[in-house]
Amino acid sequence: MVIKVFLASSSGSTAIKKKQQDVVGFLEALKVDYTQLDIACNEDNRMWMRQNVPEDRKPTNGIPLPPQIFNEESYCGDYDTFFDAKEDNSVYSFLGLPPPPGSKEAEKADKADIVENGTHAEETNTQAHAEEEEGQEEEDLQSEEEEELRQLEEEEEAEVQEDEEEDLEETQEEEAE
Repeated sequence: MVIKVFLASSSGSTAIKKKQQDVVGFLEALKVDYTQLDIACNEDNRMWMRQNVPEDRKPTNGIPLPPQIFNEESYCGDYDTFFDAKEDNSVYSFLGLPPPPGSKEAEKADKADIVENGTHAEETNTQAHAEEEEGQEEEDLQSEEEEELRQLEEEEEAEVQEDEEEDLEETQEEEAE
């Protein structure tokens, strides 16, 4: 399976150039096998890309802008959907590729399989309990932080009040003189 990234080598848009660089750079970092297809210099690439982006995914003017990403003939998405997949740690499933062992996406898939097939109920229960404890610890830390913040605010308010009282006393003394 080869990922095809349709790009415009001579785009006048800085935004498009940045999006293309982001996609290509991320695929290179993941060591994903991909091919860059230039739509600026090759009319066949441009026409193929335009014809194979699904109608419901095309912009209102009907002309999809690069980068557009395909897995062979199958449409994966544009920059925005790629970015969403990147944020969700699901780039491999976005690309239609199996995640490599040890990746966050593979771990997420393993957890989903364990829950889905039910063969590791103890693991699920243990994991749920650990997550619950972790959540409680986070709540406790948050409560402690809130308490510290409240105390600091009270101390600061007391200092401001003292300063105001001192200023009032000085003003009264000056007026008395």
